[in-house]
Amino acid sequence: MTEAYADPSPEIDTRTVSIGATFVYSSWSAVPAVFQIEPVDDQPVELRDERWELEPDQQTRSYRDLYGNRCRRMLVPSGRSVITYAATAIVPDAPEERDESAIEHRPEELPDDVLFYTLPSRYCLPDVLGTEAWSRFGSVPPGYSRVQEICDYVHDHLTFAYGSSGSWTTAADVHQSGYGVCRDYTHLAISFCRALNIPARYVFGYIPEMDFDSRGLPMDFAAWMEVYLGGRWWTFDPRNNVPRKGRVLIGRGRDATDVAMATTFGAPYLESMTVVAEEVG
Repeated sequence: MTEAYADPSPEIDTRTVSIGATFVYSSWSAVPAVFQIEPVDDQPVELRDERWELEPDQQTRSYRDLYGNRCRRMLVPSGRSVITYAATAIVPDAPEERDESAIEHRPEELPDDVLFYTLPSRYCLPDVLGTEAWSRFGSVPPGYSRVQEICDYVHDHLTFAYGSSGSWTTAADVHQSGYGVCRDYTHLAISFCRALNIPARYVFGYIPEMDFDSRGLPMDFAAWMEVYLGGRWWTFDPRNNVPRKGRVLIGRGRDATDVAMATTFGAPYLESMTVVAEEVG
């Protein structure tokens, strides 16, 4: 279940953010690819000046996946190519909403399309981490505060480290190693939520450094989660674990498998990737 968001109201203060990404590839032959870096529609963000810049130029085609995420199909041509998506986003000048009174729902109360997000997926393993989840959080009063306690634990338990995980790394692996990147923080928190029968889904997007100290890390795509409480989805971010302004959602799914920024049906060499998410004006 997703909510239909309106564009930012004229009565709400807004800020302007430049978003996008550039991929530089080299390939021996043309390779089919799908890129998922265009923001979804159902969020309180107004998009302007969206554009793709392709060198060499080529045709592309867009479609919506099973979750309603925007996807772009094209060929990565032979030789060297530069693929850029860019847009301007008008975002609310406010962090995500919170509600300490939001309740958990019993499984039999959940909408059909929400119940799906209590199940195991490739990277999120509530069945494997179930004993751990119930021993740590089972006695915590149910509701918003229990999900926040899960985020607090994941935030403190893991150490952020580039290169500490790969495409094969599951939430159970990360919990054991104690290291990961934002997607790993999210997979682990989702796994704990699902183990407690709390629906949680993976979110991928842009987070600009608005009123926030990045600790000197380079700009990158970000992952966080949405949790179903009190009849709606709420944003939680176990990696940053503080309210943030300017989130721009690219997509949602069960885990990172469903929201891959680039899927190539072959093996072109990625020379570089540059992500832009910065306030302008």
